[in-house]
Amino acid sequence: MRPLQQMPPRSDPNLLPRYTHGERLTHWAVAVLYVALFLSGLALFHPFFYWTSALFGGGAFMRVIHPFLGVALAVVFYAYAARLWRDNAFVPSDGKWIRGMFRYMNREGEDVPVEGKYNAGQKYMYWSMIFIIAGLLVTGILIWRPYFAPSIAAPVKRSAGLIHAVLAFIMFVGIGVHIYAAYWTKGSVRAMTRGTVTRAWARFHHPGWYAKVSGKGGP
Repeated sequence: MRPLQQMPPRSDPNLLPRYTHGERLTHWAVAVLYVALFLSGLALFHPFFYWTSALFGGGAFMRVIHPFLGVALAVVFYAYAARLWRDNAFVPSDGKWIRGMFRYMNREGEDVPVEGKYNAGQKYMYWSMIFIIAGLLVTGILIWRPYFAPSIAAPVKRSAGLIHAVLAFIMFVGIGVHIYAAYWTKGSVRAMTRGTVTRAWARFHHPGWYAKVSGKGGP
């Protein structure tokens, strides 16, 4: 039987390691938690989506497990994000990437520099999730029944509920863009499933990172 997600041999000269086993497992753990939170959150948001509660064994259990899943997402995400902040620090060339991102989308990436492991779009995604998940965690605690909500004033709970819904929608849009970009950028899904990318992919999408890991000098 062929092993699942087996790492290609290190001797393959056409492949470069992009993500470790731990990074990939953490990424997919966050993805699974997000899907569970999204589906349960829909049922809590509006009766039209209440049918999704069946995926959690009914509305009662879903209402109990949703906030615990939210806490789990925050813990796993921030533990993962703490290791990535240096790679996601903005540099001057990121502004040029943003201005030329449409050229990049049209496969004209030669004039759109990427100095580090992540481009400016990925960095904006990273930092936006830092703040959005923090906001969701805080507002979620304020409306968390029966542990915290009873001691919170009604106007505060209503405001927290509204902010929670708005942030959840923004996160939904951001994750949608993230998934689309991963699908559109051929080779990105492989990086997060197998941990490696081809040298051609690295040279085109992340020339600075490629130069660093391959010892080829400047991008």
